[in-house]
Amino acid sequence: MSSTLKSLKLLSDPTRLRILMLLDRDTLSVAELQEILGMGQSRISSQLSQLKSAGLVADERSGKNNLYSSAASQHLMEVAKLAAQEIPEVATDEAAMRHLLRKRKDLARAYFDELAGRFGKDYVPGRSWKAIAEALIKVLNYRVVADLGAGEGTLAQMLAQRAEKVIAIDLSPKMVEFGQQLATQNGLTNLEYRIGDIEDPPIEKQSLDLAILSQALHHAENPQRAVDAAFRILKPGGRLIVLDLLQHGFEEARELYADRWLGFSESDLANMLEKAGFSQIETIIADRETAPPKFNTLLGIGIRPE
Repeated sequence: MSSTLKSLKLLSDPTRLRILMLLDRDTLSVAELQEILGMGQSRISSQLSQLKSAGLVADERSGKNNLYSSAASQHLMEVAKLAAQEIPEVATDEAAMRHLLRKRKDLARAYFDELAGRFGKDYVPGRSWKAIAEALIKVLNYRVVADLGAGEGTLAQMLAQRAEKVIAIDLSPKMVEFGQQLATQNGLTNLEYRIGDIEDPPIEKQSLDLAILSQALHHAENPQRAVDAAFRILKPGGRLIVLDLLQHGFEEARELYADRWLGFSESDLANMLEKAGFSQIETIIADRETAPPKFNTLLGIGIRPE
């Protein structure tokens, strides 16, 4: 009872309540909270510290930043949401949050639009043929396959050589246009490109034998939602393959490659797969680059239970 009372007392402060409402919506850094709330760093950090001490907020390190998310119980959040209705600024916060999330996606989309047609000429971290080969070992005899976050679709075109049907999903219209042109030129009539978000791909539920997230998950707004979405569109017995960067500290990747997340640890990826419902989960370090910044490529595999 004392912890509940302490939590309610903490949430009687409008600023802390506003912060918790935002973190219940999505994971945010202190800088992003500053942008939304229009408050100084020290004030926000102080409020986060109190919320974290009470177990209402959790944080994780991503490069130089701490990313914060809500850890409050469902029952407490129900009360908090009722109380938030009495705070006029909450509506403004929600609008600012939507704007921030749009900016995140626009940044990534602009980056990939610029890259369209230049893949293979420019270095992309984790884009290792050795790592892809490790994954392709698992890709025999699949009928319907999706390449989620496909880019120009090099991997999708490789898959189309064997699969009955391949669906390539990407957020960038220019990247989709470029990939579809390549598929047409190469006579790959079984390869279809669609514009869409990997967190909500335009693919029918339980329609895939195999889904692949190749160097796409670290661009997702919410990686767990992307893994959950992959689970939904896989048939029972279907397999998800994830190729991504191992957690690193190369902060410049955010600007150079429009990365949202600085990779993932093996345990992070395994936990995401498990939380989504996958079984027979495996993770390995598929490749280790020798040139700076020495990215490592993480391979994760999970199967949707029958």
